[in-house]
Amino acid sequence: MSSARQSFPISVDTTQKSEAVCEGWVLKKRRKKMQGFARRYFVLDQSGSLSYSIDPKRPIRDQIFLPHAALSTAVGRKDIHIDSSNATFHIKCLTADDFNKWLTAIRQFVHPEGRRSLAGKITPRLSQSQFNRSGIQIAEDIGSTISELEIAFATLQSESTHERNHPSLKSKSEKDKHHHHPKDVFNMFKKSHQVNEDGTLPKSNLDSPSNVRFQQINTTLASLKSQHAALLKSLAHDITAPPTARGSPLPPTTEEKEEEPLSTSRFNTALTRRSNLAISMSSLSDSAHNEWFDAEEGLGEEFFLDVPNPDEERELIVLQSENSSLNQTVSSDEEEHSSPLVHDTDPSANARQVVRRTRLPSGPIGDEGSLFAILKNNVGKDLSTIALPVSFNEPLTLLQRTAEELEYYNLLHQATEAKDPTQRLCFVAAFAVSGYAHTRYRTGRKGFNPMLAETFEDVRMKFLAEKVSHNPVVIAYHAEGEGWELNATSAGKTKFWGKSLEIIPLGTTRLRIGNDTYEWNKPSSFMRNLMMGTKYLEHCGKMTIENTTNGATCVLDFKQSGYWGASNEVSGIILSPSRDVTARIEGKWDEQVAQALDSSYLHVLWRITPFPKESPQYYGFTAFGMTLNEITSDLEGRLPPTDSRFRPDVRALEHGNGDEAEAQKIRVEEMQRDRRRRGINRTPRWFKQDGDEWTYVGGYWEARAKGWKDIPVEPLW
Repeated sequence: MSSARQSFPISVDTTQKSEAVCEGWVLKKRRKKMQGFARRYFVLDQSGSLSYSIDPKRPIRDQIFLPHAALSTAVGRKDIHIDSSNATFHIKCLTADDFNKWLTAIRQFVHPEGRRSLAGKITPRLSQSQFNRSGIQIAEDIGSTISELEIAFATLQSESTHERNHPSLKSKSEKDKHHHHPKDVFNMFKKSHQVNEDGTLPKSNLDSPSNVRFQQINTTLASLKSQHAALLKSLAHDITAPPTARGSPLPPTTEEKEEEPLSTSRFNTALTRRSNLAISMSSLSDSAHNEWFDAEEGLGEEFFLDVPNPDEERELIVLQSENSSLNQTVSSDEEEHSSPLVHDTDPSANARQVVRRTRLPSGPIGDEGSLFAILKNNVGKDLSTIALPVSFNEPLTLLQRTAEELEYYNLLHQATEAKDPTQRLCFVAAFAVSGYAHTRYRTGRKGFNPMLAETFEDVRMKFLAEKVSHNPVVIAYHAEGEGWELNATSAGKTKFWGKSLEIIPLGTTRLRIGNDTYEWNKPSSFMRNLMMGTKYLEHCGKMTIENTTNGATCVLDFKQSGYWGASNEVSGIILSPSRDVTARIEGKWDEQVAQALDSSYLHVLWRITPFPKESPQYYGFTAFGMTLNEITSDLEGRLPPTDSRFRPDVRALEHGNGDEAEAQKIRVEEMQRDRRRRGINRTPRWFKQDGDEWTYVGGYWEARAKGWKDIPVEPLW
């Protein structure tokens, strides 16, 4: 949409301001991602042209002709969304008066007969399963608001103290108030340096007798924070809605979501209107039969979004994102797990009741160092043969990283429910592409190399991975769900070519759904700009998914990013057994994938779950990735001693102890070398080799249910 358009100043008639119907400062959503809202000066003239600029004296940045645009508003909200063929404005008013003023002015150019209610003509009030905003998410937003209030309070207190200590400045301050524009409200949340490192307010100010009211406000804030913590704890036990593979249409970060907590971006749809300039994946509701309505020629349209009022919202407790298979009953690290667990015969049922962490104990302990400095003397060599310090690692093993590829396993549930072979293959293709989404910010560090026979499990999709070969490194993994079963062998080579690092995947992924069996191999990945510039990861090449049962195929092309063009694009076609094109797929591996229904509409198959707002401070992990090394209540006493969660070096790095992690890494690796020298090296236990591939032999979950009594497992470290 407008985010894909470049901004060029537009010439404007100098008489425009005198003919303005309405003008003033409002917040406008920025075009680029992750930049939130910015204050802009909008002018609506008598011809129906709505334009904006950085300030009244600067050139116009963009404009929309309202009679040819669609207007969307939400009852009880102060958001106005204006969509035309060449631009989209998302406007937020700070006060109800501003909202009513602008809405009244804009409606002058929207014919009454052109108004539509999305609630009445497209979908009824969103059900609990469709409302794409969880109580947990709302509680987190409350936490952000509390932080802003604390900062605003500290700023106000600081200014009050300054005026009291400098009476001569007070009169000037009062004089300036008469000249200040209402725009000063935008500065009220600027950060103050009067806040202590622990987030508290300066004690000296609070102890002053003249600041009794400040003390009362601070006490109220403390009470609000306590209530917020209690709300998080109570919500953790109320979430029971099952996840699906449909997700949030928000951009893949939560930064903008913080800025616009309850805008129309809360709604998603399976059918999406294509933009003239780029693929438009945003939408307004979550029905597979919904679509955008074009404004008639010369007639604008107004849509009313059916949004629950605040009282109703407090009763809606759903998952944060139906897109991710991550169980979203999350809370802080100190959260207690008081939900009763069911019998261990169904570990996936236990997993659905678990409260999971939302951040790691510690971020990176320092700069990862110069990978180029280490690799410059190893051009063309396999990276797995080069010893790297622990500072180049992230607190996950390669076994756990394979589990990240199955985060959106609920796409496979949708594939099992699809009766049409083409539709089923589309969901399988979306699942294959979604396996790359977690790599978006993972460009500088690698996972720990597992020990031979080391394992990792994830009960959410009955996932089991085991390292079956040390040289070369080969990992086999298996997962299953209702109606589907997946087996895969993961291996690869890494080569340094001077300016980039190439990762060449080896091994095949096999998926069985009913009587259909699908196979595919992965394209190469490249880490760019190792010498200078911003490092980034891109996946390039062809991926062919073949239904070996009937011969149908899906050919996906991971396109290489150009200097000016879009990045991370994926396109593909579905070929029938007779080699006819039956469907087309397009999207981005780090955003979403959709099936092109015709030249105007797309059926969204998958959307990425927004990254946590603190993801860059925690190795670029997704919310799902942050849970992989956690030993939750349903896992205590049930994991084998070979599980990656027990690796002491990984655990030390996760807690920010780099020296301990380095020492433990050396110790664990030396133990493996000693076993190999003595001829007692471990052998794979849960997988067997079948040609070049490895398959699951079974028995792991049965032994787990018996507490490993019949099949003892010896530790590796």
